[in-house]
Parts: sequence; C-alpha cells; structure tokens
Amino acid sequence: MREVEVVGVRVEMPTNQPLVLLRETEGTRYLPIWVGAVEASAIAYAQEGAETARPLTHELMQQMVVALGDELEEVRIVDVRDGVFFASLVFASGAEVEARPSDSIALALRAGARIVCTEDVLDEAGIQSTREEDEEVERFREFLDEVGPEDFVQPGE
Repeated sequence: MREVEVVGVRVEMPTNQPLVLLRETEGTRYLPIWVGAVEASAIAYAQEGAETARPLTHELMQQMVVALGDELEEVRIVDVRDGVFFASLVFASGAEVEARPSDSIALALRAGARIVCTEDVLDEAGIQSTREEDEEVERFREFLDEVGPEDFVQPGE
C-alpha cells in the first residue's frame, strides 16, 4: 500500500464531471478519480475545514463513528475495474467496511485518517508525473484557492 494525499477537486472539461486528484506522498504518481458533484462538494468542504450550520452526511458519519466509540484509522483504495474504483474503511476496532472512494475520502478528511492505495491500482490508473504535470498541479492548487464547494453543485440540484 502506498500513502496518497488529496491534492484537490476540480471539474474536468468539457464533460463538467468533477474529479478528485490524489498524489503519492512518497512518489511521482497521481490518481484521478471521477466523483459525483455532491461528493466533490463534500471533499472540498472538508479540505477547506468549512463549518456548516447542520451536519452534512459525511460529518454525520464521522460523528456516528465517534459516538459508537470507534475511530476511522485508514481508507484503502483497493481496486479499479472498468474505470470504477473500490475502497474500504478500516476502523480501530478492526471492522472493515466497503465504500465508494469519494465517500471514503470525504470521511477520511474529516477524521484525519490516512488514505492509502494498492500498488496495483496506482499501476493501472495512476499517472506518472512530469515537470509539465507538476506545473499543472501547481496551477490546480492556485485554482483551489479561488473555488468553493458551491461551485460543484449542478444546476437544478
């Protein structure tokens, strides 16, 4: 397993499909995972540390885990099949729950849990970083400084 960090969320053009971009902490690969607009907003809110008047779904999940006396230790991105990613939540109690990576990442950010990815997933779906891509990531980080979670809501939602 390789530890990854969340670079951020962006909207891929021209499809307007949100994606979360992960990066190896000890390596040069990036892992883009396409997510839904709601999950993109949840991840962006968590990255910003935004406070909400009432708990959003992932905040509620985190509060439930704590209320039940457990702790999310790790999110594992374990597989990718036909472009669909699979993850699991690993708790201090030893419990393991299958989950979508988008929900897992949103929860991990709130819980302060580490995110890891199998070598196989990175080999299959990861993108090797180049100097040009590193510059693109830097531009992406600058974009993140200007964008808010509300920018990921689809019209009519």
